[in-house]
Amino acid sequence: MTKRPVIDLHMHSTVSDGTDTPMELLEKVKEKGIEIFSITDHDATKAANMMKDYIKGESVKFISGVEFSSRDEQGRYHILGYGYDPEGKSINDMVEHSHELRMQKVHARIDFLKDEFGFTFSQEDLYKLLAKDNPGKPHIAKMMVAYGYAPTKEVAIEQYLNKKKFKGGYVDPRDVIEAILGSGGIPVLAHPTYGNGDQLIVGDEMDGRIRRLISYGLKGLEGFYSGFTLKIQKEILGFAAQYGLYVTAGSDYHGKNKMVILGDNNLDPEEEYPEGLVRFLEEVRYY
Repeated sequence: MTKRPVIDLHMHSTVSDGTDTPMELLEKVKEKGIEIFSITDHDATKAANMMKDYIKGESVKFISGVEFSSRDEQGRYHILGYGYDPEGKSINDMVEHSHELRMQKVHARIDFLKDEFGFTFSQEDLYKLLAKDNPGKPHIAKMMVAYGYAPTKEVAIEQYLNKKKFKGGYVDPRDVIEAILGSGGIPVLAHPTYGNGDQLIVGDEMDGRIRRLISYGLKGLEGFYSGFTLKIQKEILGFAAQYGLYVTAGSDYHGKNKMVILGDNNLDPEEEYPEGLVRFLEEVRYY
């Protein structure tokens, strides 16, 4: 039986909320025997731009990646972009806009913690937080634990940070998809069944969501994912086949920030890959 390439197309570096630098990720990818990979930092392409140079002379293949958080009146979505031109104007404009929204939320959450719970932080620590490439809830939560305001990052997020609600401050999925396509990339819906990470969307609701995003230009679904059961995986792969979409596979590795193993995406290289995944690997741009 022919062995297929070992891939992991969904991981995060220190540019967003992972704990490994891009170079450390490259070394771990090689150690794990992963042959094709992508770094998909939240709302950021910096690691992808760095990897173009790191990858020179290496035997592994790299695909530029990014993961955008988006929302419209019908839901929230994480949309992956693959194989885009890192110099593309539309993708970089979207990264800049998403970063501005992210920073506004960071400031709002810091103010919320002070006003609602009396939690304050030193100016030095706030400066370090705001100086990060893409600060978010995990970074604030880690700081809260260090100050003794919460016993764990999970408690900090669930019992405090998630209590701050935002009516706006999100990019529209249509705009995200157009930005990825505009820079020559392939837009893919991340962990479709789980929506923004903590939902459970199946059946007709999932079908309607996919068809709506296809009308915007969506080209693929993340069909293999570390958190999927075989039943969920089968449903997503069925939708991909039904609508002729690309299929991708990713672990959603965040280093020490999540209990996910690099390369763990339920994809067996000893088994036949679905047509959508084979087509994706043949047609996406590599670096």
